Amino acid sequence: MTTERTDVPSSFDERTTLLTMLDYTRKTAIMKCEGISDEDARRAVLPSSPLMTVSGVISHLRWVEYSWIQVRLLGGEDEGPWTEEDPDREFRYRLGLPLSEVVADYEALARDHDALIAGWDLDMPAVAKLRDGRGINLRWILHHLVEENARHNGHLDILRELLDGTKGD
Repeated sequence: MTTERTDVPSSFDERTTLLTMLDYTRKTAIMKCEGISDEDARRAVLPSSPLMTVSGVISHLRWVEYSWIQVRLLGGEDEGPWTEEDPDREFRYRLGLPLSEVVADYEALARDHDALIAGWDLDMPAVAKLRDGRGINLRWILHHLVEENARHNGHLDILRELLDGTKGD
């Protein structure tokens, strides 16, 4: 199955463009998982980056989005897998699951968030502030999620090529 995606919005207003790019970067991450075995999805092939596995990156993307929308924007309780002792746990704690489950969880969260933010104003202020005390809004968070996904899609490109030679756009 090939993941259908586009980076061309149906209209070029800010909201539609931003949400199209978020969807595109999410689906690109999912596309990079297609055809990879569960064993390969768990393999760390970069000696200096043991957290960089395909499954780990997808889990990280899921939990980063959760943190920015549920915790920082809405002020919800942080139920993420990380701890003070293990701040990068989201990369490791689900490595025993099949990749299809990790991907399905990320897709479900994305659908839930899309439904939540559909009617929200991009200027909606976040409950949490940046570390330096500045306030942020939904617009900034969505831009940040596009950046986060795009950056990790580059990591997924490298991992896939090292794992099985697959190259993609």
